[in-house]
Amino acid sequence: MNRTALVTGANRGIGKAIAEGLAAEGLNVVLVGRDGATLGELVLSLHRQHRVEARSMMMDVADPVSIRQGLAKLARNQVPIDVLVNNAGILPDGDLLTMPWDDVEASTRVNALGPLQLMRELMPGMAARGYGRVVNVSSGWGSLNGLGPSAYGITKAFLNAITIKAAREAGRGVLVNAMCPGWVRTDMGGVGADRTPEEGADTALFLATLPEGGPSGRIFRDRRPIPWDE
Repeated sequence: MNRTALVTGANRGIGKAIAEGLAAEGLNVVLVGRDGATLGELVLSLHRQHRVEARSMMMDVADPVSIRQGLAKLARNQVPIDVLVNNAGILPDGDLLTMPWDDVEASTRVNALGPLQLMRELMPGMAARGYGRVVNVSSGWGSLNGLGPSAYGITKAFLNAITIKAAREAGRGVLVNAMCPGWVRTDMGGVGADRTPEEGADTALFLATLPEGGPSGRIFRDRRPIPWDE
């Protein structure tokens, strides 16, 4: 039986590399993002290259209504999600105490609350079926020992806390972990970063395909667990 993975922010960068990697592993994929044209092109590419079932879904992870509507469409089409990769993220400029409040709120919704809502909606079904993998794409900037810039570091710390708590409540057969991709050459990371999107995606692929009895409630970098405060 082919598993199905849902990847947010799948239209470019690390998310695209994760979707391509999962398809190469034989998983069906649901590509979530806000650029329908780019997602459609990737769907066709995955069909051609890997012969998996791929579909695109327009969804704004900052909008609870958009999330509910997207998941309702999957339910109507009888598409159960076995693997959730919360990859979508934003990095607004500015200091936490002076940046526009809208940017603080948007960061919280995209980087932490959207992932949490998807987990709350999808993890009960995973537990009922006895299998699930949740991967939260976090950052070393979410470490409480050295928070990164502005709202980004705070919201990634929030996502880390969500990962720990959700792993404890996950239910039978469901593993929940976070990962740090490193500094990756994406629109967010910039051209000077030292890793390709494929290198940044590698640990997410490892966690998304963990065997039964694998680790849960941890954060990983380069496929190895690291302390939450590193």
